[in-house]
Amino acid sequence: MPTPMALNLCTSPKWIGTTVFDSGSSSKLLLGSSSSSTTSFSSSILSSKSVGLKSLSLRKNGSVSVRSSLETTGPTVTVGQVTEVNKDTFWPIVNAAGDKTVVLDMYTQWCGPCKVIAPKYKELSEKYLDVVFLKLDCNQDNKPLAKELGIKVVPTFKILKDNKVVKEITGAKYDDLVAAIDVVRSS
Repeated sequence: MPTPMALNLCTSPKWIGTTVFDSGSSSKLLLGSSSSSTTSFSSSILSSKSVGLKSLSLRKNGSVSVRSSLETTGPTVTVGQVTEVNKDTFWPIVNAAGDKTVVLDMYTQWCGPCKVIAPKYKELSEKYLDVVFLKLDCNQDNKPLAKELGIKVVPTFKILKDNKVVKEITGAKYDDLVAAIDVVRSS
């Protein structure tokens, strides 16, 4: 049975009350501090299991602002940046990417060529905003994932589409990496 969730309800900045929302029983929420001034709010986001609601703000113009907690949704990616992943976060991020192209830089801390190409890889993440750029430190903790992905040399770049590796570039070959990203993006 889902745990009821307490919500702090406010009209900026005055707090008007708290209510409890049970996502398992209803997608309607009554807002207000007294029974005479309650407003019914219905939304699919209230019953979403991927978003944990923290608060609803009622504005004077009648609009409702929903603040949520992403703590229950798992790892996140920022567009235009390289996201560090590990054996636990890699596949959830790849699955969440859907049909987007995902590029994974598999590196180690001690690898000279990895350090040389890292700034160029970051620049690519800023250029290709429709591509998810990840990096995986192939250390002892991430060895199971590195082995699963078949790494033999660092750096290795794996390009994924629809949860499958479709291209691989071994070594710090920037031009080859750019060409491979372009091919996969256009497919």
